[in-house]
Formats: sequence, C-alpha cells, structure tokens
Amino acid sequence: MKVKYFGDTDTLYIEFREAEVAETRDLDENTLIDLDKDGQISAITVEHASVRADFPNFSFEQISASHMAKA
Repeated sequence: MKVKYFGDTDTLYIEFREAEVAETRDLDENTLIDLDKDGQISAITVEHASVRADFPNFSFEQISASHMAKA
C-alpha cells in the first residue's frame, strides 16, 4: 500500500495495490475510486484533502490479522 500527498494540488492518493485501472468512479465530487478489471478497488483519490482530513495528526499503525480476530 502506498499513500501519497501532493501539496501543490492538495490531493491525497491511496494505492492499495498496483493494478491496471479499468474504470474510475466518482464517489462524490472530491473522491475518485479506481477499479481493476474485476471491479476491485485499487486506489482512492481525495481532492481538497487537507480540508477533509486532519493531516497534522495523521498516523499509521499496522495491525496483524490475529489481533483483529480477537476484537
């Protein structure tokens, strides 16, 4: 997974996996979802990201599947 922020356009790009994009759908006027040939989400683009998210408090935590099963 890759997360990229483009400050010059205030765009957040979250790529879940590398895949050829077969279709891009508008989730709303500022959010795009990239789908592969099987209809699976491969990436999300968020426009005006700093307004829509709290970037100064952005954090990342990797959680194991076994931990999620206990929840």
